[in-house]
Amino acid sequence: MQRPRTPEVPDEETIALWYEIGRAHSEAGGGGRLAWKLGLTVVCVVAALVLLSAPVFGTAWAGPFAPVVPIVVGASIGGGAFAWKRLRLRGRIEAPRRLLAEKGLDASRPARDGLGAYYDAQLVLLRCEYEFLLGRGAAKSARLFEESFGFAPEDAFEAGPLSVLPDTEEMRKLREGWETRISSRVRRGAQPPVLGLREDAAYRVFPREMTVPAELATRRAYLEISNKLLVERYGREPGAVPEPLRRRAGRDLREYGALVRKSGRRP
Repeated sequence: MQRPRTPEVPDEETIALWYEIGRAHSEAGGGGRLAWKLGLTVVCVVAALVLLSAPVFGTAWAGPFAPVVPIVVGASIGGGAFAWKRLRLRGRIEAPRRLLAEKGLDASRPARDGLGAYYDAQLVLLRCEYEFLLGRGAAKSARLFEESFGFAPEDAFEAGPLSVLPDTEEMRKLREGWETRISSRVRRGAQPPVLGLREDAAYRVFPREMTVPAELATRRAYLEISNKLLVERYGREPGAVPEPLRRRAGRDLREYGALVRKSGRRP
């Protein structure tokens, strides 16, 4: 995949710092779910031990608190694991954040100074997410994309099927338009919202380096959203798709099917 095409591409060191923050968020993104699963497992194990020990030792050792012992232990261990993940993330991104700040960049607002660290594929995915949210009436979440990335409903972009692909002239023009909106807002004194682990876990908002596996996963993700919107709008019958859109719809479905087969997973 080509380097992102944008009027002002950051230097390699700056891009590497953004990608380090993105990797750290990727690895920490599932921390909450893992901590919850760990806590639940501990609750079940401790509860089983309490029940098994009751015939031998009774429950007098725990008094009236015996029923809540598993919950307390599970919550403590799960909460501790979650806190450790958060502290580890904070320590890992501290140096990149400091170095970005020295360059006049805000690590909590990755797109404030342009989209040069974002590959086209990730921007297509983010724009598909935005369109999906608009269709669900999730105005607050959609506004996060508008204020962070310069997206707008009137963009020359449509998913279901995709009207714009990565690494094309149309995508370059969209980039320029989005960056113009971002810079215009900043000049008026409106700062983009602060982004963190919660937003990244939901939408992967920090720049990602497009390794081959990452690119394939990103393409699959945006095609999955686009195809879902296609089915919602026109149904599953191929003939229901308007003639001007059929070629694009067929292209998206074929590419998505190929990516699914390559990953060895069902859609």
